[in-house]
Parts: sequence; C-alpha cells; structure tokens
Amino acid sequence: MLAISPLRRTDVTDRLAAGAFRVAVVIPCYRVREQVADVVDAIGPEIDLIYVVDDACPEHSGEHLLARCADPRVQVLVHEANQGVGGAVITGYRQALADGAEIVVKLDGDGQMAPALIPRLVAPIMEGRADYTKGNRFWNLEDAGTMPPARMAGNIALSFLTKLSSGYWGVFDPTNGFTAIHAAVLRELPLNKIARRYFFESDMLFRIGILRGLVVDVPMTAVYHDAPSSLRIGRVLLPFFARNMFNTAKRILYRYFLRDFSIASIQLLAGLALLSFGTVFGIREWSISTESGVVASTGTVMLAALPVILGVQLLLSFLSFDVAGTPARAVHPLLETPRFTAVTRRKP
Repeated sequence: MLAISPLRRTDVTDRLAAGAFRVAVVIPCYRVREQVADVVDAIGPEIDLIYVVDDACPEHSGEHLLARCADPRVQVLVHEANQGVGGAVITGYRQALADGAEIVVKLDGDGQMAPALIPRLVAPIMEGRADYTKGNRFWNLEDAGTMPPARMAGNIALSFLTKLSSGYWGVFDPTNGFTAIHAAVLRELPLNKIARRYFFESDMLFRIGILRGLVVDVPMTAVYHDAPSSLRIGRVLLPFFARNMFNTAKRILYRYFLRDFSIASIQLLAGLALLSFGTVFGIREWSISTESGVVASTGTVMLAALPVILGVQLLLSFLSFDVAGTPARAVHPLLETPRFTAVTRRKP
C-alpha cells in the first residue's frame, strides 16, 4: 500500500469548490450528542453533502443536531434499530451514491478526526492515484505516542491480521475510521455482505483488495478525549482473529486459484504439503523414540527436517510474491462509464 504526501490544502480546496468532484461526508452517530454538532460545523464549504446517520442513538444525536444546525447540506438518516458503525456507514454510502456523490468520506462523530483534513484525504483519489484512502495515526511517531497503550497494542496486532486478510502489506492502523472512497469502486462492493460492526474497516480493506483497488495511507493526528472508547481490544481480538483468518483463506482462494494460477500457487500448495508432512512425521517419530527409548536414526531425522525446511522456504517465497503483488494502480478509471461525444459525419 502506498503512502502519498498530500497536495497543498488550498489547491485541493479550490478544485473542490470549483465543482471538479461532488464529495459527500458520512458521519455515523452513536452516543456523540455533545460532539457531532461541532464536527459538522467544522466541515468546510467545499463539501457538497453531509449525511449524519443516527444509529438508534439513545441520546438522539440526530434530533439534537437538527435542533441546532441550519446547514442545508446536512441530511439526518435514522435507524430504528442499532446496526453498528458499519451498518450506519453503509446506509450513508447508499444515500450518497443515490445522490450522485463521486467521492464519499467517512468521518466519525466523536471529534477525534479533524474535518479540515478532508481535502488531504480526498486528494489522491481526485488525482487518480488511489481508489480508497484512510488515515494513519502512526505516521508521525510523536503522534503515535499520544495513543493510549491498550489501543497501541491492539492496533499493532490487528494491523498484522489485516495485512494477511487484505493483501495490503503496507497498511497500518486498520481500524482507523477516517476514510474516503471513489464512488465507482464503492458501487462494485457487495454492501449487503460487509461486516456491520467493529470489523467494518478491516472488511472494507478485504473487499477492496478483492477488486485490486489501490489503497493509500494519509498521515493524520487523532485527538483522544477523556471518554472511554466503546471498542474493547480484549473483547474483539479473538473475533477479529477468526474473521481475518477466514478472509485470508478467501482472498488466497480467489486470487491464486480462481482468478489466476501461477508459480506462487504451486509454491503455496507444495509448501503446505511439505511442512505438514515433515511436522506430522517428525512428531510421530519423536513419540515412538520417546516411548521406546531408541534414538531415531540420522535418516529418520532428515526425513522429518528436510520437508519442514523446504516447506518453510516455499511459503516464504509465496509470501514474497504476495507482498510484491500489492496493487499499484487505481482501478476506478476502468470502472467509470466513459462519456463519448457524438460526432456528426458529413455525407461524401
């Protein structure tokens, strides 16, 4: 995954203000009554549409916002039942597509993300250098130091799992909710299948990876308030591990066996077979040797060790191929419907 330095904010803002792109912002709301109005007020005039999705918030965040916000760009969408952050964002995504948005930004309503960074986030998409951009709170080590230790440890663990499941080996901070996506790519995603709750961001990366979209990390600084996060790392780590492993298996199946079959596919199959055989055979012979008291012969040891060594080497080669195969070109230009100009031909 690439990390691209943003254009100057004034350049991007000028292009947005000129109507070069129709940009929408989706804000999922749950227990953010005291913060969401300030977040909306901070969104610049270059943004065309703002969707605030009240996810059955017990504080009635959407109703509270409407009572004090006169911004004509704001539309409040209300869920009768809580669907999770992913469900709220997907509702906003669907409405943004229906209203003709070309780029859709997801911004949390708790005030941890500065709306002033939206032009920086959308710049790579505007220039055709990305299909999906996301914030990275670890870009600046001093900023990363402000992150609570539990979140830091959880993000490191989740980042590695997301690398496996998405194929974006340069991605970091996978649970970061500050994202932007091109509408042409968003239309191709199976929105009805994407995870509705905290796994949403990781599942989005997996789905975009299946499309071979280009993902770009954008440096950002988060602001942490005194209010505790509703995301409990200890509670979600095991479910995240299971879902990431499932997505990893699906990604490998899709890419290396259904869409294509290459030398990397053979390396993976041979590596797993040799490693499995060597491990099972070695454990079996070790058990027999332990029970009988007879030391295994050199040939037996080599018969167990050699497949393990070869298997590990083949799997490392496969991993190297997978890392090198990270998408490097945006796909949204291929997904957009071209506009043709009719040409009137003169009769000879």
